[in-house]
Amino acid sequence: MSATNAPFGLRPAFHPTGLDRAQALSGGITSAYASSILKGQPVKLDTAGVIVTAAAGDSFQGAFAGVQWTDTTGRFRVSNYWPANTAYQAGSCVAYFYSDPNIVYEIQAAGSLAQTAVGDQADLSNVTAGSSVTGLSQCTLSTSLAGNGSTAQMKIVDLAPYPDNAWGDAYTIVRVQINKSQYQATVTAV
Repeated sequence: MSATNAPFGLRPAFHPTGLDRAQALSGGITSAYASSILKGQPVKLDTAGVIVTAAAGDSFQGAFAGVQWTDTTGRFRVSNYWPANTAYQAGSCVAYFYSDPNIVYEIQAAGSLAQTAVGDQADLSNVTAGSSVTGLSQCTLSTSLAGNGSTAQMKIVDLAPYPDNAWGDAYTIVRVQINKSQYQATVTAV
């Protein structure tokens, strides 16, 4: 049973074409950006064309996958998360994130979900939670479903197929797709 609260953020499970590659964005994070960005955390593009953390309810691009940069001392760095307030040498930062709205992700719900949730929508919760030690997000899917005629961040498409995961478990792990993408129009729940 998925009885343990152990969130892992948005984790790509598959893409209908078989390709779930991360996009590389040169100069993708502003030098000294004040917030940490963790692997699996939802991110969006701001008006300057760089990625920033997305909040619950925001339209967003996808999930953060990692970053590389040369710090101000000249040391090349590669990390699965962006440490807050990190400055880098101009032109050295490349941020990676999953941006295709067709990717199916796995995410742990903040509580129990029933099979009737398939096709419904929910926003993300705990979007900034995570660990700077592991660099992993602990973002979850809210169990407050949007309902008929609503639009939320994620669309629930299936249960994640693990032997210890079932509908109604205390912290159900589900498969979802982005519903409020910055690339596409939002889809209303069925």
